[in-house]
Amino acid sequence: MKKLNSLAAMLLAIAMTACLLTGCGPGIQVEPTNAPTQQPSQSGGEATDAPSKGLEYAEGTELRMATGYNKPNTGLFFDAETAGEGVTLADGKTYHTGELKPTWVEVQNQLKITFKDQYQGKSASEEFDFWKERLNEVDMVSGTATKLTENGEAGNMVNIAEYLDLMPNFKAYLEANPIVRLSITGNTDTGAIYFSPYFDGVDDIERMPLMRTDWVEKLLNGEGEFTASGSNKTAAPVYQPYMPTSGKVEIDVVKADGSGTEKVTKDYDAGGNIVDKMNAAGSMDGVAAVNMLRTYIDEAYGGYYGTDRANLFVGQNAAWDADELVALLRCVVANPQTLNGTDSVQGLFTREDNNNQRRVDMFRFAGMLFGVRGLESRQDYLYVDENNQLRDARQEADTYEAMNYMNAMIQEGLISKAFIDNSEESSKTYLENDLGFMHYDYNQTQTLMNATALQDGEKYMAAMVPVARWYDGTNADGVYMRFTESWRSVKTDGWGISKAGVGDSTDKLNACLALIDFAYSAEGQILMSYGPEAWRSSETFLFNGKEMPKISEACEKELWELANGNYTNYARWYLGSTLSFLKSQAFEYQCTHEVGKEGAGYISTAIGLGTIKHPELGMASNPWYTIVPTVLPTSKVENDKVAGYTELKERFDQTSKGTNMLLDLIINGVQDPAAQAATVANDWSGKQYLGIKQGAWEKDNAYYETIK
Repeated sequence: MKKLNSLAAMLLAIAMTACLLTGCGPGIQVEPTNAPTQQPSQSGGEATDAPSKGLEYAEGTELRMATGYNKPNTGLFFDAETAGEGVTLADGKTYHTGELKPTWVEVQNQLKITFKDQYQGKSASEEFDFWKERLNEVDMVSGTATKLTENGEAGNMVNIAEYLDLMPNFKAYLEANPIVRLSITGNTDTGAIYFSPYFDGVDDIERMPLMRTDWVEKLLNGEGEFTASGSNKTAAPVYQPYMPTSGKVEIDVVKADGSGTEKVTKDYDAGGNIVDKMNAAGSMDGVAAVNMLRTYIDEAYGGYYGTDRANLFVGQNAAWDADELVALLRCVVANPQTLNGTDSVQGLFTREDNNNQRRVDMFRFAGMLFGVRGLESRQDYLYVDENNQLRDARQEADTYEAMNYMNAMIQEGLISKAFIDNSEESSKTYLENDLGFMHYDYNQTQTLMNATALQDGEKYMAAMVPVARWYDGTNADGVYMRFTESWRSVKTDGWGISKAGVGDSTDKLNACLALIDFAYSAEGQILMSYGPEAWRSSETFLFNGKEMPKISEACEKELWELANGNYTNYARWYLGSTLSFLKSQAFEYQCTHEVGKEGAGYISTAIGLGTIKHPELGMASNPWYTIVPTVLPTSKVENDKVAGYTELKERFDQTSKGTNMLLDLIINGVQDPAAQAATVANDWSGKQYLGIKQGAWEKDNAYYETIK
């Protein structure tokens, strides 16, 4: 990987600390990946550079838009549920059902085009399926990248690549981001692009470990021994050590004050492995478990954390690993009387236990804990290995070994009962009722709980990415480091231009192309994130090296009144922004709770100083660090074959109403991880699937050589 020198790294860390955002919306944009030629307009006036010369069209050209984001209330136009009898917004205007949302009113005004609502309020896949036999009735349509590309190759979608020279903003972005270009290239022989990409944040960490940091401090900090008026017994130990039980492991950490990096040593000869020690003691009183963990931290880290032992988990200089987390979870679950005043508390949980799309976060977190690639991939379960070959986590024994580690936690009661039961009763109430300790999720939306659910002195915050052993090819025995695969890139949905819809109308075609290019202009990016001028203050702040608008007072007030502080919902429901294209994170940063900023700031500094590594949005010198493109250039015939591999598709489903075998294996365990991986490869068409994807990746590599 590219290494920053210490001065550059520190400067980058300072900039990133000021701007990290990690909610359901966008993430950090590294400066070189988005370099508009002009500064963003702060007044919301005329577009700075769109439409470009060569994309002329008649003023008032109408575009029929079958576009939105998954639901009726997240389209370009207000639906009845959102508008009600009329909703008055920050610009003082009252909007009604069927009227354009403010962002798209402004797009109309700036580009001098008009929009007609054709959106059915469906997911990208379902929306495209609705229109695929009626594409003459729409000009732009939402769809999955795969479906838009397939239909492009069949002659049904406009090849945007043919017009890139007339789209300077979009072209510049693709040139600066080769993985983005590869992710949207539908045919590497022709370089065809059949949709505009959607970024729900880009080049930034996505999900983070989140925990009740006040509970960790209550258990671990202070002089002398931990005491409590009551506690429970820890369960009979099942989980076995993942980290070493002897020797020493050196870890690079950020200094406690964030000023640089230093090395901290896990000295297993001095302190032992905490899981090994607890297991030898068997089931024990919760107070004794806490004191054993305290002693371990003091001895294994040579007093590095002093009496602030909680910083092993929650500090800027945190260095925790899976074994230490299990020890902490044992202490948490065995001490509810101290933590919430009841007889029980849940350890790890997922946000919605009856929603498969949220439940899969449990195995994603397992990948981070136990050094398994592919469980949080941008495409299926694929990752690139050190030899530039694609691998599939479903066909790796390590994946199933990680599920067994998680199953051991299940057996000890360290993962919530609701997760095990797939409960219809939502775990959303865990935080407000002091019933849950930790989950893996988006920072912005979840740390809002500090304002809406928690009391004074209670704190739910992002914790540092854990240390694990990762096999990046640089050492046969692996490397103990922090790595996150949860890295933002192109999403699998986008907007395409219907060939039958625009027909022979140069006006319609040019208006569609101008809209896409405008979205990548300086002003367009702000408009697609913030909405129009009324939602912006005249003041600016430095965000990732650029002057960006602060949100207006009216916007901030409205955000809480209408969406309870949730930036993403507010923007999509009422402003019509963050529906597609590329969005700045500057808006969401301002909507993040101070506690959310604190934890995310620690992680941002660690990323900037290189102590957290991640996939790169480019062809990395070590291919292991190259992020898998969101879409690979497979043909319709190949896509049909992949669709026919039903075991791979249905058993490993990550959609909200689907089921996922990996979750079942967390709950029930895996008898033989190697045999399970072989079954996927040999009996469930895994080898055939991987062969198709590998062929497409080789096409991407060859194509990259022609455009780099």
